[in-house]
Amino acid sequence: MPSKIIENNFRTDRLPHIWCPGCGHGILMHSIARAIEELNLDKDKICIVSGIGCSSRASGYFDYNTIHTTHGRALTFATGVKLADPELKVIVITGDGDATAIGGNHLIHSCRRNIDITTIVFNNNIYGMTGGQYSPTTPTDDKATTAPYGNIDKPFDICDLSAAAGATFVARASAYHVNQMLSYVKKAISHKGFSVVEGVSSCPTYYGRKNKKGSAVDLLNLIKETSTITNDNAKAKEDNKVAIGIFKDVNLPEYAEEYKKIIDKF
Repeated sequence: MPSKIIENNFRTDRLPHIWCPGCGHGILMHSIARAIEELNLDKDKICIVSGIGCSSRASGYFDYNTIHTTHGRALTFATGVKLADPELKVIVITGDGDATAIGGNHLIHSCRRNIDITTIVFNNNIYGMTGGQYSPTTPTDDKATTAPYGNIDKPFDICDLSAAAGATFVARASAYHVNQMLSYVKKAISHKGFSVVEGVSSCPTYYGRKNKKGSAVDLLNLIKETSTITNDNAKAKEDNKVAIGIFKDVNLPEYAEEYKKIIDKF
């Protein structure tokens, strides 16, 4: 990571980060810092909000306004921040469990409202911080500490879920697809409305080890081999691939602006 990006965007006294060697979260965190740097945003006008989990530790490393909140509630805190100061660029960093399990209702209603918040979901298909339990995105038949004989649940598709619930910008990239991740995060931050970028990540400590997927490098290669760059998410799934692309990009009335119209009437 270039020293300029570190100095301009991180609390250097908190580095290095605590994530396991080979974890993809550091790559995804870098994409957010680099996007903010390249967009030339005012640091004082940025607020990073996170919940609980491996992904949510990222907020503590950024040198902006940051809030490390309770499990699954990052979007509720972020909604309050955005309504209190609509001029802020509010970015939520969350994980697959934080966003789609305990925080699932908050995710779908944030999508429905189309409030101008950018949500980056670090999806490593498992609960990494709390011991390797299976999450709502753990693939069927894969193992976890709470599914030692294989997960029988069908996983959520975070992008399909978000698009159907009303998010107006939805995309997916990964810790391997660095250029796409950077591009999509920049587009999401610049988009007026609720944006979701799923970042497929790698967890060698729990997910990789439990499922005998090999080393951290093997996991990144697995992401490469099982992905395809396309904006057609449905077709990719038919081909048993993970789509890397932009699946929705529309302009609709934004919640904070609509709320202000109500206030201005009185």
